[in-house]
Amino acid sequence: MSRRYFGTDGIRGRVGEGCITVEFILKLGWAFGQTLRSKSASRPSVLIGKDTRLSGYMFETALEAGLIAAGVDPVMLGPMPTPGVAYLARKGSAMGGIVISASHNSYEDNGIKFFDGNGAKLNDDVEIEIERWVDEPLVTVDGPLLGRASRAHDAANDYIKFCKHTVIQGTEFSEFNIVLDCANGAAYQIAPNVFRGLGARVQTIGTSPNGLNINKDVGSTSPDALARAVISSGADLGIALDGDADRLALVDHTGALVDGDEILYVIAASRHRLGSMAGGVVGTLMTNLGLEKALAKMDIPLLRTNVGDRYVIEAMRKSKWFLGGETSGHVICSDLTSTGDGIVAALQVLSALKMSGQSLHEAVHGMSKCPQVLINVPLDARANLNHSSVKATVRAVESELGEYGRVVLRPSGTEPFVRVMVEGYDQELVMACAKRIAESVEKTA
Repeated sequence: MSRRYFGTDGIRGRVGEGCITVEFILKLGWAFGQTLRSKSASRPSVLIGKDTRLSGYMFETALEAGLIAAGVDPVMLGPMPTPGVAYLARKGSAMGGIVISASHNSYEDNGIKFFDGNGAKLNDDVEIEIERWVDEPLVTVDGPLLGRASRAHDAANDYIKFCKHTVIQGTEFSEFNIVLDCANGAAYQIAPNVFRGLGARVQTIGTSPNGLNINKDVGSTSPDALARAVISSGADLGIALDGDADRLALVDHTGALVDGDEILYVIAASRHRLGSMAGGVVGTLMTNLGLEKALAKMDIPLLRTNVGDRYVIEAMRKSKWFLGGETSGHVICSDLTSTGDGIVAALQVLSALKMSGQSLHEAVHGMSKCPQVLINVPLDARANLNHSSVKATVRAVESELGEYGRVVLRPSGTEPFVRVMVEGYDQELVMACAKRIAESVEKTA
C-alpha cells in the first residue's frame, strides 16, 4: 500500500493547504482512535501535546473531537516538547501520544507526530492502518461509549523531574553561565526550569511566544542570536532548542557553532573515558567524516543510516547501541529516553564538561570537521541518478578524493531537489567536485 500522508517524522505541511486542514486533523484523530480501539479490550487514552504556534489550538480541538468520536479519552497536556510527550506516554497508562508541531518550521506550517504507549514512533503497520481508517466514513460511537477529555495538570513538572534525573544524582551545574534559546517554542517554560533547577546560571532568549514567532530568528536553526547573546554576556556556552525541543545546537564561548555531529563526539568521548560507551554510534549519510575519524581513534564504530531520526533509532535498536543522531541536532541517548531530546542531550554535554573540566570549545577540538559542501539541484522530476554519465562523474570524484573524502547523492524526500554532498579535507577540491556532480545531475533532468 502506498503511503500518502506519513513521512519519516509524522505528517507536516502548510496549514490550510494539502492535507493540513481542520477536517483532515479531525478525521486523523478519529482514525488513530479507531486503530487503538481495535487493539485494546478497554477504552484507551491518548496524550495530546503541542508547541506554541497559533494553529495548534485549532488542531488540538479537532484531534480531541476525533478521538472522542472514536471512543478514546484524550488527555490534554498543553505546550509540551515532543520528547516530553514521548516520556509521559512511556511513563503512564496511555496507549499513545500525539504532538501538534512542525518542529523547526515557521508558524505557517504545522504537523502531527505520533507515539505508541512505549514512547516510540509508530511502526509502518500502524501508520498504514491509520491511513486505511482515514479513507473510511467517520462514524461516531454511541453516547455512553464516547471518550471523555481531561487535562493533565502536573505533566510539565513530571517531565522536568525526568530531565533532571538523566544526570547522576547530586550533579549540579553552578559553575556554568548559560544562555538558553527556547525558539519561542514548546520548551519556553520547561527548559529554563530544568537548567536552573540543576544550579546553572541561565539567561534566556526565545521565551516569549505569541503564536507567530516560533523559530523566527531564534532557535537551533537560527543560532546567530544565541551566538551574539553568549558573546555579549560573557557566558560559558549557549544552548538552542528548536520549536518542539527534540533537537539542539550549541555555541561555545567564542560564538562558534557546535552541531549535532560535534555534540555526539563530546558525549561519546566522555562515555569512552568513563568506560560506559557500550557499542558504537549511529549517524546518517550526512554525518561528517570528521566524526567517523575521531570515533575510530577511540575504537568506536560509526554506523550510517538514511537521513531521518526514525532510521537512526531503528538502527540503534537493532544494534543494541545507545547513542546516535543527526548533524541537524537530533541526538538520541536511548539508555535515557526513547527519542531525540534536546534538553537531555544538552544535559549530557554539560555533564561531560563538568567531569572533564574542559570548556565546550576545548571539548570539541578532539574532532576535526571535514569541509562539506551541499548543493541542492532543483528538479521538477526525480533525476535518473543511475544515468551512466552521473555514475561516471561520481566514480571520478571518489577516485580523486580517495579515502579522505565521501560523496552522497540522494533525492530529497520532501522537496523537488537532488542533494549533492561532497566532503573531504581540501575545501577548494570539495567545492569543485560538488559542482561537477551537480552539473552532471542537471543534465539528466
